[in-house]
Amino acid sequence: MFTGLIEEQGTIKSCTKSSEGMEITIKCSKILSDIEKGASICVDGACQSVIDFGSNYIKVQASNETLKDTNFKNLKEGTLVNLERALTLNKKIAGHIVSGHVDCTAEFVNSIDDGFSKKLFFKLPKEYTKYVIYKGSVAVNGVSLTVASINNDIFSVELIPLTLKEANLSSLKSGEIVNIETDLFAKYVEKIFSSKDNTSNINYGFLTENGFI
Repeated sequence: MFTGLIEEQGTIKSCTKSSEGMEITIKCSKILSDIEKGASICVDGACQSVIDFGSNYIKVQASNETLKDTNFKNLKEGTLVNLERALTLNKKIAGHIVSGHVDCTAEFVNSIDDGFSKKLFFKLPKEYTKYVIYKGSVAVNGVSLTVASINNDIFSVELIPLTLKEANLSSLKSGEIVNIETDLFAKYVEKIFSSKDNTSNINYGFLTENGFI
């Protein structure tokens, strides 16, 4: 579980793709302070497990499923990626709850200056627009952001200078692909209300001295 507050930008050192997936080595520093094998790291919004690390890098293995659903297939040496360590119980949730499970990708359309901030516009696959609402939360490349506007399949977010500096969204070019995670709770609500009978298959049971019945 993550907050969507980026800790640092890492740099892709290498990507080795095979029929089994992709092994990715990322140059980084800040997130190494308490790193261990098996640790969960959010890489551009996708939760990955650290399989190896050194004094200035981590290594992860992206599955074929991850490659299918994210922009990892476009990664190359020198690409900047957003990094965040997993949430701990003593850490403030200053963003929103981000699972690190990417729902889809979106296309960057353009950006406009809006005072000291910048408004970025993205085009979503139509089937995911129902999960994005005005003033709701969305994670773009793992960055927790508030939806500033939505018009059909185009939504926008506003980035203040600090976010532009610390995340990899300031250098996006028209047509580039980003990872999107929509609001987790919206999907749960849809699942609950889309069921014809939400209780018909639930067996709550009772615990007795003879066991669970």
